[in-house]
Amino acid sequence: MSRKSDCIDCNGWSLAPEKKMDSEKELTNKTIDLLRSYTAVMWDFDGVIKDSVDIKTKAYESLFMPYGSDVAKLVKEHHEANGGMSRFDKIPAYLHFAGLNPSEHVVKDFCERFSKSVMEGVIDSPWVPGVREYLLDSNVQQLFVLITATPQAEIEIILDRLGISSCFKRVFGAPIRKEIAISNAIDLYGLNSGDVLMIGDSSSDLEAAQTNLVPFLLRKTLINADIAARYDGPQFEDLL
Repeated sequence: MSRKSDCIDCNGWSLAPEKKMDSEKELTNKTIDLLRSYTAVMWDFDGVIKDSVDIKTKAYESLFMPYGSDVAKLVKEHHEANGGMSRFDKIPAYLHFAGLNPSEHVVKDFCERFSKSVMEGVIDSPWVPGVREYLLDSNVQQLFVLITATPQAEIEIILDRLGISSCFKRVFGAPIRKEIAISNAIDLYGLNSGDVLMIGDSSSDLEAAQTNLVPFLLRKTLINADIAARYDGPQFEDLL
Protein backbone atom coordinates (compact mmCIF):
# COMPACT_ATOMS: atom_id res chain seq x y z
CA MET A 1 0.00 0.00 0.00
CA SER A 2 1.41 3.37 -0.98
CA ARG A 3 2.09 5.90 1.76
CA LYS A 4 0.48 9.33 1.37
CA SER A 5 3.10 12.07 1.20
CA ASP A 6 3.20 14.77 3.88
CA CYS A 7 4.11 17.34 1.20
CA ILE A 8 1.07 19.31 0.06
CA ASP A 9 1.05 21.89 -2.73
CA CYS A 10 -0.96 25.14 -2.64
CA ASN A 11 -3.99 23.46 -4.21
CA GLY A 12 -4.18 20.76 -1.58
CA TRP A 13 -2.80 17.93 -3.74
CA SER A 14 -0.10 15.75 -2.27
CA LEU A 15 3.38 16.08 -3.75
CA ALA A 16 6.06 13.41 -3.66
CA PRO A 17 9.20 14.67 -1.84
CA GLU A 18 11.25 14.66 -5.05
CA LYS A 19 8.59 16.74 -6.83
CA LYS A 20 8.53 19.19 -3.95
CA MET A 21 12.31 19.53 -4.20
CA ASP A 22 12.06 20.07 -7.97
CA SER A 23 9.40 22.74 -7.40
CA GLU A 24 11.54 24.53 -4.83
CA LYS A 25 14.58 24.39 -7.13
CA GLU A 26 12.54 25.81 -10.00
CA LEU A 27 11.37 28.68 -7.77
CA THR A 28 14.97 29.37 -6.69
CA ASN A 29 16.14 29.44 -10.31
CA LYS A 30 13.36 31.86 -11.22
CA THR A 31 14.36 34.08 -8.30
CA ILE A 32 17.99 34.15 -9.43
CA ASP A 33 16.93 34.87 -13.02
CA LEU A 34 14.80 37.73 -11.72
CA LEU A 35 17.70 39.08 -9.66
CA ARG A 36 20.10 38.99 -12.61
CA SER A 37 17.67 40.86 -14.86
CA TYR A 38 18.19 44.16 -13.00
CA THR A 39 21.03 46.63 -13.41
CA ALA A 40 21.13 47.38 -9.69
CA VAL A 41 19.99 45.52 -6.59
CA MET A 42 19.31 47.23 -3.27
CA TRP A 43 19.56 44.87 -0.31
CA ASP A 44 18.14 45.10 3.18
CA PHE A 45 20.37 43.36 5.74
CA ASP A 46 18.52 41.72 8.66
CA GLY A 47 16.33 38.92 7.36
CA VAL A 48 17.66 39.24 3.80
CA ILE A 49 21.44 38.76 4.01
CA LYS A 50 21.63 37.40 7.54
CA ASP A 51 18.88 35.59 9.46
CA SER A 52 19.40 38.01 12.34
CA VAL A 53 15.91 39.37 13.02
CA ASP A 54 15.36 37.04 15.98
CA ILE A 55 18.67 38.16 17.53
CA LYS A 56 17.35 41.70 17.71
CA THR A 57 13.91 40.59 18.90
CA LYS A 58 15.45 38.84 21.90
CA ALA A 59 17.73 41.82 22.58
CA TYR A 60 14.81 44.23 22.70
CA GLU A 61 12.87 41.89 24.98
CA SER A 62 15.82 41.53 27.33
CA LEU A 63 16.43 45.28 27.40
CA PHE A 64 12.87 46.04 28.49
CA MET A 65 12.06 42.94 30.57
CA PRO A 66 13.08 44.79 33.79
CA TYR A 67 10.00 46.97 33.23
CA GLY A 68 7.64 44.00 33.21
CA SER A 69 6.64 41.13 30.96
CA ASP A 70 3.71 43.12 29.55
CA VAL A 71 6.07 45.87 28.42
CA ALA A 72 8.48 43.30 26.95
CA LYS A 73 5.60 41.68 25.06
CA LEU A 74 4.52 45.04 23.61
CA VAL A 75 8.10 45.72 22.57
CA LYS A 76 8.41 42.32 20.88
CA GLU A 77 5.14 42.70 18.99
CA HIS A 78 5.99 46.20 17.80
CA HIS A 79 9.49 45.19 16.70
CA GLU A 80 8.26 42.18 14.73
CA ALA A 81 5.57 44.28 13.04
CA ASN A 82 8.06 47.03 12.14
CA GLY A 83 11.19 45.16 11.14
CA GLY A 84 12.63 47.87 8.92
CA MET A 85 12.29 50.70 11.43
CA SER A 86 15.43 52.17 12.95
CA ARG A 87 16.17 51.68 16.64
CA PHE A 88 16.41 55.48 16.83
CA ASP A 89 12.65 55.51 16.20
CA LYS A 90 11.79 52.32 18.10
CA ILE A 91 13.55 52.92 21.39
CA PRO A 92 11.81 56.25 22.19
CA ALA A 93 8.48 54.46 21.64
CA TYR A 94 9.55 51.56 23.86
CA LEU A 95 10.63 53.95 26.59
CA HIS A 96 7.10 55.34 26.50
CA PHE A 97 5.78 51.76 26.86
CA ALA A 98 7.96 51.44 29.97
CA GLY A 99 6.79 54.75 31.41
CA LEU A 100 10.20 56.37 30.98
CA ASN A 101 11.01 59.82 29.65
CA PRO A 102 12.70 59.40 26.23
CA SER A 103 15.19 62.19 26.77
CA GLU A 104 18.19 62.41 24.45
CA HIS A 105 20.47 61.04 27.17
CA VAL A 106 18.21 58.07 27.98
CA VAL A 107 17.65 57.19 24.31
CA LYS A 108 21.40 57.27 23.67
CA ASP A 109 22.07 55.02 26.67
CA PHE A 110 19.48 52.43 25.57
CA CYS A 111 20.73 52.52 21.97
CA GLU A 112 24.29 51.87 23.11
CA ARG A 113 23.22 49.00 25.36
CA PHE A 114 21.19 47.49 22.54
CA SER A 115 24.10 47.80 20.10
CA LYS A 116 26.50 46.02 22.47
CA SER A 117 24.05 43.17 22.99
CA VAL A 118 23.39 42.46 19.28
CA MET A 119 26.65 43.07 17.39
CA GLU A 120 28.26 39.64 17.89
CA GLY A 121 24.93 37.86 17.61
CA VAL A 122 24.24 39.42 14.21
CA ILE A 123 27.72 38.55 12.94
CA ASP A 124 27.37 34.95 14.13
CA SER A 125 23.80 34.49 12.89
CA PRO A 126 23.13 32.20 9.89
CA TRP A 127 23.43 33.50 6.35
CA VAL A 128 20.24 33.45 4.31
CA PRO A 129 21.07 30.41 2.13
CA GLY A 130 22.66 31.35 -1.18
CA VAL A 131 22.89 35.08 -0.57
CA ARG A 132 26.59 35.21 0.37
CA GLU A 133 27.44 33.15 -2.70
CA TYR A 134 25.44 35.47 -4.94
CA LEU A 135 27.06 38.59 -3.47
CA LEU A 136 30.55 37.18 -3.96
CA ASP A 137 29.95 35.72 -7.44
CA SER A 138 32.46 37.46 -9.72
CA ASN A 139 30.29 36.63 -12.73
CA VAL A 140 27.47 38.84 -11.45
CA GLN A 141 27.94 42.24 -13.08
CA GLN A 142 25.48 44.34 -11.08
CA LEU A 143 25.58 47.37 -8.83
CA PHE A 144 24.77 46.41 -5.23
CA VAL A 145 23.64 48.94 -2.63
CA LEU A 146 22.92 48.10 1.01
CA ILE A 147 20.00 49.91 2.64
CA THR A 148 19.41 49.10 6.30
CA ALA A 149 17.94 50.46 9.51
CA THR A 150 21.13 49.45 11.35
CA PRO A 151 23.20 52.54 12.31
CA GLN A 152 25.80 53.51 9.71
CA ALA A 153 28.92 52.97 11.82
CA GLU A 154 27.64 49.64 13.15
CA ILE A 155 26.69 48.16 9.77
CA GLU A 156 30.09 49.13 8.35
CA ILE A 157 31.81 47.18 11.14
CA ILE A 158 29.52 44.20 10.59
CA LEU A 159 30.10 44.13 6.83
CA ASP A 160 33.86 44.36 7.34
CA ARG A 161 33.82 41.52 9.87
CA LEU A 162 31.78 39.40 7.44
CA GLY A 163 34.14 40.14 4.55
CA ILE A 164 31.47 41.55 2.22
CA SER A 165 32.12 45.31 2.41
CA SER A 166 33.56 45.33 -1.09
CA CYS A 167 30.36 43.82 -2.53
CA PHE A 168 28.48 47.09 -2.12
CA LYS A 169 29.02 50.25 -4.12
CA ARG A 170 27.33 52.23 -1.36
CA VAL A 171 26.00 51.51 2.13
CA PHE A 172 23.14 53.50 3.63
CA GLY A 173 22.46 53.01 7.34
CA ALA A 174 20.39 54.83 9.95
CA PRO A 175 19.56 57.60 10.49
CA ILE A 176 18.96 57.88 6.70
CA ARG A 177 15.44 56.63 6.04
CA LYS A 178 15.10 53.85 3.49
CA GLU A 179 12.93 55.72 1.01
CA ILE A 180 15.46 58.58 1.01
CA ALA A 181 18.36 56.14 0.63
CA ILE A 182 16.75 54.51 -2.44
CA SER A 183 16.08 57.91 -4.00
CA ASN A 184 19.66 59.05 -3.30
CA ALA A 185 21.14 55.89 -4.82
CA ILE A 186 19.02 56.23 -7.96
CA ASP A 187 20.15 59.83 -8.41
CA LEU A 188 23.78 59.13 -7.47
CA TYR A 189 24.24 56.38 -10.05
CA GLY A 190 21.92 57.74 -12.75
CA LEU A 191 19.55 54.77 -12.56
CA ASN A 192 16.02 54.38 -13.82
CA SER A 193 13.65 53.12 -11.12
CA GLY A 194 12.54 50.25 -13.35
CA ASP A 195 16.13 48.99 -13.60
CA VAL A 196 16.44 48.67 -9.81
CA LEU A 197 15.25 45.81 -7.57
CA MET A 198 14.79 46.26 -3.82
CA ILE A 199 14.99 43.10 -1.68
CA GLY A 200 13.47 43.30 1.79
CA ASP A 201 11.45 41.46 4.39
CA SER A 202 9.36 44.19 6.04
CA SER A 203 6.51 46.55 5.28
CA SER A 204 8.88 49.52 5.54
CA ASP A 205 11.11 47.96 2.85
CA LEU A 206 8.09 47.47 0.60
CA GLU A 207 6.80 51.00 1.22
CA ALA A 208 10.25 52.50 0.54
CA ALA A 209 10.41 50.67 -2.80
CA GLN A 210 6.86 51.66 -3.74
CA THR A 211 7.54 55.31 -2.89
CA ASN A 212 10.35 55.27 -5.46
CA LEU A 213 8.45 53.13 -8.03
CA VAL A 214 11.09 50.43 -7.63
CA PRO A 215 10.21 46.73 -8.13
CA PHE A 216 10.28 44.72 -4.89
CA LEU A 217 11.31 41.16 -4.02
CA LEU A 218 10.06 39.88 -0.66
CA ARG A 219 12.13 37.50 1.43
CA LYS A 220 9.60 35.35 3.31
CA THR A 221 10.31 34.59 6.97
CA LEU A 222 8.45 33.07 9.90
CA ILE A 223 7.41 36.50 11.18
CA ASN A 224 6.25 38.25 8.01
CA ALA A 225 3.54 35.83 6.91
CA ASP A 226 0.98 38.64 7.01
CA ILE A 227 3.01 40.70 4.54
CA ALA A 228 3.59 37.66 2.32
CA ALA A 229 -0.15 36.98 2.26
CA ARG A 230 -0.94 40.55 1.18
CA TYR A 231 1.89 41.03 -1.30
CA ASP A 232 1.19 39.62 -4.76
CA GLY A 233 4.68 40.28 -6.15
CA PRO A 234 7.69 37.92 -6.28
CA GLN A 235 8.79 36.18 -3.06
CA PHE A 236 11.58 33.79 -2.04
CA GLU A 237 12.92 31.95 1.01
CA ASP A 238 16.50 31.23 -0.06
CA LEU A 239 18.78 31.27 -3.11
CA LEU A 240 20.01 27.67 -2.97
